[in-house]
Amino acid sequence: MTSKTIQLPSYLKALAVLSLMILVVFILIVGKSILIPLALGAFFAVLFTPFSLFLEKYRFPRILSSIVSLVLMIGLVAGLLSFIVSNLISFSADFAGVSVRINTLILQVDQFTSTQLGFQQKLADQLDPDALLSLLNKNSSSISAFAINAIGSLSSLILIPLFMFFFLLYRDHLVSVLIAIFRDADPAEVKSQLIRLRKVVLNYISGVGKVMVILAVLNITAYSLIGVEHAIFFGVIGAILNIIPYVGPFIGALLPMSYALLTMDNLLSPLLVLGAYQAIQLLEGNFLTPKIVGSQVNLNAFMTFLGLLLGASVWGVAGMILIIPILAILREIFDLSSSTKPFALLLGEEPKATAPKPTPDENPNS
Repeated sequence: MTSKTIQLPSYLKALAVLSLMILVVFILIVGKSILIPLALGAFFAVLFTPFSLFLEKYRFPRILSSIVSLVLMIGLVAGLLSFIVSNLISFSADFAGVSVRINTLILQVDQFTSTQLGFQQKLADQLDPDALLSLLNKNSSSISAFAINAIGSLSSLILIPLFMFFFLLYRDHLVSVLIAIFRDADPAEVKSQLIRLRKVVLNYISGVGKVMVILAVLNITAYSLIGVEHAIFFGVIGAILNIIPYVGPFIGALLPMSYALLTMDNLLSPLLVLGAYQAIQLLEGNFLTPKIVGSQVNLNAFMTFLGLLLGASVWGVAGMILIIPILAILREIFDLSSSTKPFALLLGEEPKATAPKPTPDENPNS
């Protein structure tokens, strides 16, 4: 008895794919309080797996190596968060002389429009520096409060370490489960592909981490030479924001430039900050990222930008951070099967066209 394969019309296939996409987005939105910590825990587990394997090579029990990795991760993240929050809270003290600075800027703008453009703007009569100062002080405290609330909502500080610990502890068991799910395939091939996926994520995260460290050093050096206060903070924040394509570098440049404009006595310093940041970003985009991160992600710009929009709309800031490695994993998974290779091609870069070999008739040396 031969089994018949049911062929669905094209419009039904398109409807099924659209329904599946809607269902996936619905699940991501409804379950984000669990799925975001789960995804972050998985990426931290991948990042600390080499360290855990290093400890186990020296006869550390699996549970002890997982605990040590967990404690190290908590210490690093807690130190970074305390550094960021303490600097945000201290910003309100730096706005003491901003009222005079705002008034000076308003007068300079009025003088420029009067002498160079030939009309009187009279911004000094329309704007109240004290009101602007009050607004800055209010927003500086609200920024720190927002950062604290965002950290608590994004990281779910209890769930992320727990998920990371369980991923490290049961990583071999999870591999066995996946091999059982794909029992029709060769177990060695499934395990090899899982190791490959883990290496893709690890190489991406470690590569981005190296780029962030180099960017932080360059930012801190440039801001210190210009004379910007809190140069370490702005340098580190700019390097961290660089993990978010397109949006992150813009915010990373806007923060120190605005701070320099409001707290320094000349208009050249904000321009120097902008110029230094653009030069560093040019070095990062053309040398650091291609050499260090390489082709681990290999996503085209359109899908990256679209993924950022979808990630931000579904999971907020966490979605913008997680969407790039998630798309890279999906591209690798789609590339495993011939039926899903078109989706891998959709996510990946356009293949480079190779010049056709000349025929004997076209060969000038023949």
